Amino acid sequence: MAFMEKPPAGKVLLDDTVPLTAQIEASQSLHSHTEYIIRVQRGVSAENSWQIVRRYSDFDLLNNSLQISTLSLPLPPKKLIGNMEREFIAERQKGLQAYLDVITTHHILSNCELVKKFLDPNSYSVNYTEIALQHVSMFFRSEPKWEVVEPLKDIGWRIRKKYFLMKIKNQPKERLVLSWADLGPDKYLSDKDLQYAVKLLSSCSHPYIYKITFATANESSALVIRPFSEKGTLKDLIYKAKPKDPFLKKYCNPKKIQGLELQQIKTYGRQILEVLKFLHEKGFPYGHLHSANVMLDGDTCKLLDLENSLLGLPSFYRSYFSQFRKINTLEGVDVHCFGHLLYEMTYGRPPDTIPVESFPPAPSVFVVSVLESILTCEAMKNGMPTVSRLLQMPLFSDVLLTNSEKPQFKIPTKLKEALKISKECIEKRLTEEQKLIHQHRRLTRAQSHHGSEEEKKKRKILARKKSKRSAYESGEEHSAKYSNSNNSAGSGASSPLTSPSSPTPPSTAGASSIPPAPPPPPLPPAAPPLSTEVPTPQPDVSASRGALLSSIQNFQKGTLKKTKTCDYSAPRIS
Repeated sequence: MAFMEKPPAGKVLLDDTVPLTAQIEASQSLHSHTEYIIRVQRGVSAENSWQIVRRYSDFDLLNNSLQISTLSLPLPPKKLIGNMEREFIAERQKGLQAYLDVITTHHILSNCELVKKFLDPNSYSVNYTEIALQHVSMFFRSEPKWEVVEPLKDIGWRIRKKYFLMKIKNQPKERLVLSWADLGPDKYLSDKDLQYAVKLLSSCSHPYIYKITFATANESSALVIRPFSEKGTLKDLIYKAKPKDPFLKKYCNPKKIQGLELQQIKTYGRQILEVLKFLHEKGFPYGHLHSANVMLDGDTCKLLDLENSLLGLPSFYRSYFSQFRKINTLEGVDVHCFGHLLYEMTYGRPPDTIPVESFPPAPSVFVVSVLESILTCEAMKNGMPTVSRLLQMPLFSDVLLTNSEKPQFKIPTKLKEALKISKECIEKRLTEEQKLIHQHRRLTRAQSHHGSEEEKKKRKILARKKSKRSAYESGEEHSAKYSNSNNSAGSGASSPLTSPSSPTPPSTAGASSIPPAPPPPPLPPAAPPLSTEVPTPQPDVSASRGALLSSIQNFQKGTLKKTKTCDYSAPRIS
């Protein structure tokens, strides 16, 4: 029976490197225990979220499983008496939230299967170890010369990739490692091209690429066999770990943190850059560089897992470089990952945060110079240097490489074109993800700024000023309306003085030439005022002033009647 004639496992094209965040929304007491309702979200989209319900006992079980990491995790302690009191439940909820924050932000813990199953049981309900065993068993039916020695449980970080220690029946002392992996979300090659490309890997010969003994793939997964190295990987050397131990045990909390010697940093760094340059020139996408993917063979570093990009598997550092839009090519991704690896070789541990603001003392200023060109905030904004540029820097330019093996990796033109299209699709998905993250970051920053105390004070001051301005403008408008109405009334009252139809009183200037008229008869006495006298309302000062100004402005000199003045003040001589 050919490899994997059985119907393939259901493919879940889910990117396991997308971070999960968890927020406890509420708690509810049921009988003798308390349940916590948790909102879990994948990535930055609130639409991609769900609710789970967990008890304290579930947290305790997870924490016991994570003890293999030897990390001191902040799980609140148990309490047998008084654990149903409201104050205690509220305090415990805060403690559990702090615990969730730690395990979802720790780079290794957040990617492990235990945490993923706790937060997303629906997506991680499949037992991939059993599926891998089924596929490996079917492979042995068609290839009877191989035999499984033992499963290498959890030696890698990937959930959908499993490892087995192998041997050849007629060579029982030689040990090999078989790795089985499901296809990932970045698989863009056709099934035919994928199978051909995977088989081609065993023909690749390069002094800094780890030899592949056998490789095959089908429409749902792939299987690769390599020699087993007792020395382990570069990460095992840095962390002084045993290659067969679980990933969490080896790398989460090293007992002793110590970087490599300067000469080792220079030599290993130069060798890794040389093989990256070779792959870039061949048009072969990689994007999976980290210290656990570099095998040590004596004093030589050799690259592992070239098949990962063909299978569409996401990178170990994807959650880091997906935050920066300038790292948008697989060549840039390789350089960024090299920065992580160089930091680890130098200081014996990964960087606390990316970008790195300041670097601890290093064995050489040239090391810091390379790190600054890759991991600083300025580097993230300007983009990654090329591999050729790094090779010219003083840290690596004077390293002499003694290996004389001639590299050989022939890729047919048709497959090279398919790899180019696949690479472009991988980069496109990365760019789209970076765009979403950037938009979410801007929105979050705007909301945070809008809700800050300083911004609230500014908004209050602006609202107060606006309110005062509105009141002032409405008062002016009311005053103007009142003024206009008074203007109309004022012009009506003065019209009898200027109208030509009204009689004009005689001028008093010429009264001496005309005999005075007899005085008018006396007026009858005025009637006494009524007792119910209505008080006259006082006019508005501003309105009266407006009416006076309007009357003055409307005054016309031509409407006045001309008068003749006779001057009799001079002495008269008879």
